[in-house]
Amino acid sequence: MLKGKVAIVTGSTSGIGLGIAKELAKLGANLVLNGFGEAGEIEAIRSGIERDHGVRVVYDGADMSKGNAVRELIDRTVEKFGRLDILVNNAGIQFTAPVEEFPAAKWDAILAINLSAAFHGIAAAVPQMKKQRWGRIVNIASAHGLVASTHKAAYVAAKHGLVGLTKVVGLETAGSGVTCNAVCPGWVRTPLVEKQISDIAAQKGISQKEATSELLAEKQPSLDFASPEQLGGTVAFLCSAAADQITGTAISVDGGWTAR
Repeated sequence: MLKGKVAIVTGSTSGIGLGIAKELAKLGANLVLNGFGEAGEIEAIRSGIERDHGVRVVYDGADMSKGNAVRELIDRTVEKFGRLDILVNNAGIQFTAPVEEFPAAKWDAILAINLSAAFHGIAAAVPQMKKQRWGRIVNIASAHGLVASTHKAAYVAAKHGLVGLTKVVGLETAGSGVTCNAVCPGWVRTPLVEKQISDIAAQKGISQKEATSELLAEKQPSLDFASPEQLGGTVAFLCSAAADQITGTAISVDGGWTAR
């Protein structure tokens, strides 16, 4: 379905981003991976996807906290592949604290990576996509782009902002062959969530299993995690012809979290 298309997935060396990258590769897309990690591990991931799916995969270590670096990532991709069809803005970081104790530096870092990086990537990618008359921008937001939780001021603000940005870009590109949508996952078992489970277990003196159940029961009625593969499938659907008229919207993959 995506043979010959070129996709950038930010924050794709682990977790949700890696799941999305693999699903797009499975459908024939050439990939630009981006994210942090040990060089040997990243190379193993890159060459593994290339081998398994017969697509071209490159790694670009652009720092998502710097706007110019994000724009340069887009430019380098177009230079290298001659096109850019799919941009998945997935890179994200988290920090929790009550608002009055929230460190200003953490606020700035979360806003930069979770929101501003998407803005810079989109601004640089849209002219190329419009020129091709085809493009898919998918912003990985969160259930926290639609509802809030305590102690997550920066994350919730950034993800709400990402949903708002999605709507604006959807309107601005309507009718151009370019679409822009947000995917809003609930709990997904990633290293970020593993840490939250460990924190709950430590704070309450309970097992990892009990902490996991507690985490899910509080927010996710399905009592099960969404998987990176399922989110990859959602992104792949948004890149399909069936989704040509879906733009400027947020799709929840949250086991019922935001239905309450």
